[in-house]
Amino acid sequence: MVGSHVIGLSSTEISALWSSYISDSLAICISKYLLKITEDDEVKPLVELSLTLAQSHIETIQHLFDKEKFPIPIGFTDTDVNITAPPLFFDTFPLSYVYSVGRIGLTKYALFLSNTAREDVRNYFTQCLQSTTDLYNRSITLMLSKGVYDRPPMIPYPEHATFIKKKENFLSKWFWPQRTLNVMEISEMFFNIERNYFGLILLTAFMQVVKDEHIKRLLARGKQLSMDQIKFINDKLVQDDLLGTIMVNTEVTTSTVSPFSDKLILNLLNILNSSALTYLGNALSVTTRLDLAGEYSKLMVEVMSFGKDVTDLLIEREWLEEPPFTPDRKKLAGV
Repeated sequence: MVGSHVIGLSSTEISALWSSYISDSLAICISKYLLKITEDDEVKPLVELSLTLAQSHIETIQHLFDKEKFPIPIGFTDTDVNITAPPLFFDTFPLSYVYSVGRIGLTKYALFLSNTAREDVRNYFTQCLQSTTDLYNRSITLMLSKGVYDRPPMIPYPEHATFIKKKENFLSKWFWPQRTLNVMEISEMFFNIERNYFGLILLTAFMQVVKDEHIKRLLARGKQLSMDQIKFINDKLVQDDLLGTIMVNTEVTTSTVSPFSDKLILNLLNILNSSALTYLGNALSVTTRLDLAGEYSKLMVEVMSFGKDVTDLLIEREWLEEPPFTPDRKKLAGV
């Protein structure tokens, strides 16, 4: 809004608000269930805050859309969650959940903020970024205090700053699989392992409670894809004498009662798959070793193929809400 002139929402602003509404309505369902099963008095306030933030986001977006006379998305409701279901996760998982969605939220809100111009929308995403940063920091502080935060690999400090020197065949050596990993590559490798471990927990739990065989096969395929990524990255870390990350999967109980609708589970899988492409793409952008770059490229193709199959099933079941489209001018013109 500039002076008294009202500026409508741009396509990028609609996209950011619309997708935020969908993901926050899904997050509300998950947080309500986790809040119900969480018994840890230190973790519960973080889950409560996560729920409160998502609910406030929904209210703000509804207000913005109402002002624009823009249709409110359907998203997810209480029909997609069963808070009376037995605990599917132990008390360590809700904290991992808050931390993991906090990391995703930081990336998402920073992007949304950079893509918007209207003042009220910018103010909204600025607040989202600030509150998510606070939640993320609190989750890490608690994880550190409980000794459940896995620190990235440590390396010796260099003795001094250096520039790359031009040498015979240097460029080919820069891309050699034989050279040691640099810190940018290690960072992306660590967080891709962490992301896949979080996905493994969810996929293990959902495979245990989903009754639909088609969905169960997709979940099994996603689980194998995550395991393959973890193995590849761990093997590369070990080759450089860096300890790989080993997870003991004790966060899933033996419950076979699903707390969430199949619609929610598949849509969550779709969202996480999309974020996986973002992280893999970022890892590829900082990698110069050909073995890593080749594997990341291969993985991105596999993740995209998997995502297409998830999307196809969502469309087949009529569970995928359609984002706003631009008008088909040729159709309107009858040509």
